[in-house]
Amino acid sequence: MPSASGTTPGKLPFVVWVLAAGTFLMGTTEFVVAGLLAELAVDLGVSVSHAGLLITAFAIGMIVGAPTMAMATLRLPQRRTLILALSVFCLGHLVAALSSSFTIVLIARAVTALATGAFWSVGFVVATTAAGPRNATRATGVMIGGLTLANVVGVPIGSFAGQFTGWRGPFWALAVFSGLAAVFIGRFIPAQEQRVEVSIRAEVRALRQGRLWLALGAAMLIMGGVLATYTYVTPLLTDRAGIPAGAVPLVLIAFGVGALGGTTIGGGLGDRRPMATTIAAAAATALVLLLLIPLSANAVTATLLVFLMGLTGFTVNPVVTALAMRFAGDAPTLTSALTTSAFNTGIAAGSAIAGTALDSTLGLTGPPVVGTVIAALTLLPLIALAVHGSSNKGRIVARSGAPTDVRRDEPARVPSQY
Repeated sequence: MPSASGTTPGKLPFVVWVLAAGTFLMGTTEFVVAGLLAELAVDLGVSVSHAGLLITAFAIGMIVGAPTMAMATLRLPQRRTLILALSVFCLGHLVAALSSSFTIVLIARAVTALATGAFWSVGFVVATTAAGPRNATRATGVMIGGLTLANVVGVPIGSFAGQFTGWRGPFWALAVFSGLAAVFIGRFIPAQEQRVEVSIRAEVRALRQGRLWLALGAAMLIMGGVLATYTYVTPLLTDRAGIPAGAVPLVLIAFGVGALGGTTIGGGLGDRRPMATTIAAAAATALVLLLLIPLSANAVTATLLVFLMGLTGFTVNPVVTALAMRFAGDAPTLTSALTTSAFNTGIAAGSAIAGTALDSTLGLTGPPVVGTVIAALTLLPLIALAVHGSSNKGRIVARSGAPTDVRRDEPARVPSQY
């Protein structure tokens, strides 16, 4: 029987999958440069470390640009915003692929990151609205699954193709596919959207909720813990576990498969038991990272633990994202953007701290030590959120595409916290 949102419980609208394809493209462009740095450096006449600024520029663009672009496009129709974001994304890759100037490519990357932030912040809102309250976390899981799948498929294929076509080949491909995605978005999102009245003041007012910041803190910490370890997992696998360099991509694919499984599990369980799911997954992540310190000397156990790191760590992501948007009530756009910024802040900070630990006396085990501590800290906001939720059953107004005559003070059904 269809829900109030017009969707059948357990079945996601096709538009959710179209939006997930968009996050796949944008996840690919964020991470594929890491596998093309050598080619980029030679072709653009800079050092490899200098070429690494292309990754930094994108991360900073996401951290700053996601909330900025969310507010700048708040009053635009959602379909128009998504099409515009994909068009800018396409144009940025075309400019980069045609340029021989490192500065222009760097600027193109920053502009592309702004477009990515706009797409994600609005895309999550559109996906959860289309799915309805009962399927909101599953829709979020599918959206994040597009990003995760980029690590499993998009990044390896892009890096491999770049060895034959040069770094410009993957950029051309991303431009073409993003153009096609813009066409599909225009086809499957209605032109006349029934939306509640948007308000910049309401979006900012939603940030006053303590529960919202606890969810954002958990998002930042869990990604910081996992990526602190993942960023430097290659030397751990080759120099400590004794895995041949040529086999490392297979281990990284195992991580991606685990991460994809984690987003699926989180999306499936998060609607029913969000706090039990996130607390258990965060604790399991800390345990896996802790075990990686002594057991990474063996190739088999190291590979298994890298897989489990992706599985447990990424189980948290769709749940805390959905919770943050739920706490934002009828003003979730800025919150969705801040969730993206929180994830990227965790990635940047976690990898930076892990890099310092790698150069310390801890050596190769430094990154998993840092990851263990950060992942364990994730339990603090999650437990606080669980305690706060059980002692204060505040009303949560769900964002919906319902006509504006629906009463705005009507409380939405909230899944059991446990």
